[in-house]
Amino acid sequence: MMGNIFKVSYYLFFGILITLALLLSGMFLPKNIGYQIKIVQSGSMSPTIPTGSIVFVKSFENYSKDDVITFQRVGDQFPTTHRIVNDEVISGSVEYVVRGDANDADDAKKVKLSEVIGKVIFSLPYVGYIIDFIRQPIGFFLIIILPLLSIMYDEIKKIISTVKGKKIQQDEK
Repeated sequence: MMGNIFKVSYYLFFGILITLALLLSGMFLPKNIGYQIKIVQSGSMSPTIPTGSIVFVKSFENYSKDDVITFQRVGDQFPTTHRIVNDEVISGSVEYVVRGDANDADDAKKVKLSEVIGKVIFSLPYVGYIIDFIRQPIGFFLIIILPLLSIMYDEIKKIISTVKGKKIQQDEK
């Protein structure tokens, strides 16, 4: 019974590690495939999208009112995720008026279509905190390297045990 609990825990933990590794690698997907994963850094979209969530963003040719988009203005260090409240055509180009769900007023500056990364397809609350932690050297060591070393140690023990068992069987013959 205890062995089964250990096995289930072992595989569950390993599955979670693989999922986190995939999410982390998804943060670095090339822009030309149309999908990106971003971490929400502020509470401006709460409670719809809480701080620390990750958002899966897909690029489209155009966007409409009530779409939640992720954009990055020229000069901004981080992308922003807000809801489109209106769109306007200025000099033949579409610009979006956006607002965070938790904000009382629209953003002062409109978002140009060229600044839009994409529309939020779905989000996972609070997973961004884990991804941010993994991106730190200590987090990477604790969440990725240490468990991998543990798995490698366990497998090496099994190999040595198997080799010793075969050697004992050969000596008995």
